[in-house]
Amino acid sequence: MNVADRSAAIVVDGLRKSYAGRDVVRGVSFRIEAGECFGLLGHNGAGKTTTIEILEGYLDRDAGTVSVLGCDPADATAEWRRRIGVVLQDMDVFPTLTVVETVRMFADLYPDPRGVAETIDMVGLTPRSSARVGGLSGGEKRRLDVALGIIGDPELLFLDEPTTGLDPAARREVWAMVDELKGTGVTIVLTTHYMDEAQILADRLVILDDGVVAANGTFDELLRDHGDATTISFRLPVAVPADSMVAAVGVAVGVEMRVDGPQAEFASIDPQRDLFRLLGWADERGVALENLALRRNSLEDLFLSVSAEGADTGAVTGAQR
Repeated sequence: MNVADRSAAIVVDGLRKSYAGRDVVRGVSFRIEAGECFGLLGHNGAGKTTTIEILEGYLDRDAGTVSVLGCDPADATAEWRRRIGVVLQDMDVFPTLTVVETVRMFADLYPDPRGVAETIDMVGLTPRSSARVGGLSGGEKRRLDVALGIIGDPELLFLDEPTTGLDPAARREVWAMVDELKGTGVTIVLTTHYMDEAQILADRLVILDDGVVAANGTFDELLRDHGDATTISFRLPVAVPADSMVAAVGVAVGVEMRVDGPQAEFASIDPQRDLFRLLGWADERGVALENLALRRNSLEDLFLSVSAEGADTGAVTGAQR
């Protein structure tokens, strides 16, 4: 991997970091192209936060090479930091200031900031520009956080858990805002525990597990490399013994069935073929398959399959935490 490649926004090669003799990041390598939204995922303790802090220039590495916007973060200069925006999970600003006053105060920290009114409009807060920060809703405060992250007109934006704690409507508003930011050409590094969020927003993804890269690529590439399966499920008929039903369907379709209460399901790499066999079996025996559904594997399924501890760490979908 060529860390001197200036066409990429970030290039990481063989990154290592240890704490008290414990290897937290163990030879991590990946590349982020300029202008893409890149999702960095991993359960708690996977090395995600350590990696991000090294990229941001806040933490020294033990080994490996890192290039961020063509520079080594370990040698960060004021000029380099002005090219980067950071939106932390918890931002602390003065609640008595208005939105416009807060954004203007942060704009004064940069030699050539984005326009204050333009920035407020970009994050959808123009109608609330005169409102005090303390009176904003959770979604509005998150929009303000993003405004403060982009007021310096950065080439690269680190976006940490942008929708944690927001209701579903507010989450989707933030998604739309991030999607608009992608259209401006800024490179975005997104960290999130919401798998649906990463699947919707990220152009490419890296999943870290125990300090190493467990998966790397677009969502479709990851599905192809780690099992592009569709789940076919149905409710077991009350009049048919579950054990015999599961065994018979498994033989007829040629798959291993899983049962959870009244619901049966199986993974299929050829859903058209397997669904045809399943319906043919049911039709021959006069069995009605209620709640019949097909679901393609999601990023959450993929995350759990490649992350050894994913199931224990509360990876979430929707608004659940």
